[in-house]
Amino acid sequence: MNKTKPLILITNDDGVSAPGINTLIAVMSEIAEVVVVAPDKPQSGMGHAITTNETLYLNKISLENDPVLIYSCSGTPADCVKIAVNEVMKRKPDLCVSGINHGSNSAINVIYSGTMSGAIEAGIEGIPAIGFSLLDFDWNANFEEIKPFVRKITLEALEKKLPHDVVLNVNFPKLKQKEIKGIKICRQARAYWKEKFHKRKTPQGRDYYWLSGDFVNEDHGEDTDEWALNNGYISIVPVQFDLTAYHATQQLNSWNWNE
Repeated sequence: MNKTKPLILITNDDGVSAPGINTLIAVMSEIAEVVVVAPDKPQSGMGHAITTNETLYLNKISLENDPVLIYSCSGTPADCVKIAVNEVMKRKPDLCVSGINHGSNSAINVIYSGTMSGAIEAGIEGIPAIGFSLLDFDWNANFEEIKPFVRKITLEALEKKLPHDVVLNVNFPKLKQKEIKGIKICRQARAYWKEKFHKRKTPQGRDYYWLSGDFVNEDHGEDTDEWALNNGYISIVPVQFDLTAYHATQQLNSWNWNE
């Protein structure tokens, strides 16, 4: 592998053939050596699931002389990063980018997101990482409008270096390039999904359920990712994978644990 250029690992959760990841490959190939390891089928909503009770398959799908090494993996986005680092790549990548996701990963969606879990798994492996998402669920979403911003954010991360154990969650509003007002560093909005389960029957008469729901944002702060996206900005939320609630330790230590 060429050590004169940065080495970037690309993954996603929409699958190796998704338009979003092809856009990411195009942008990253202009600035770095690229290796792609992505799921062989959509893995949206898988969160940080890993495969432990089934076999994992890895298939090289790029041709021998292709400048970008591309592999499909039968597992989850987290699996893809693990197997890329341990079995595919000859050295640790300088950066991992995940996406570009077809749909939002703002607010509470970061918990469920396979896209962000791919990035977070890279962070756990000690690799700086960014998850990119566009607020458009259409398979044929227009990613051309956000290419310059993807490139800028990536170059900034490579040059300035991310804080230790921090991964970036980047969401783009569904706007034309000239309509985007800029980039805002944000906090994650306090929001949730109010689930609905639609009960139906199979032709054989067995009950089954189809999950849907309404997104509820009760956070009106102007420093949140939801506010930024709703007002024409790109949101960047720094995410950590240490889930310790440090603010609660003093209170919990005051309880009578050992009496």
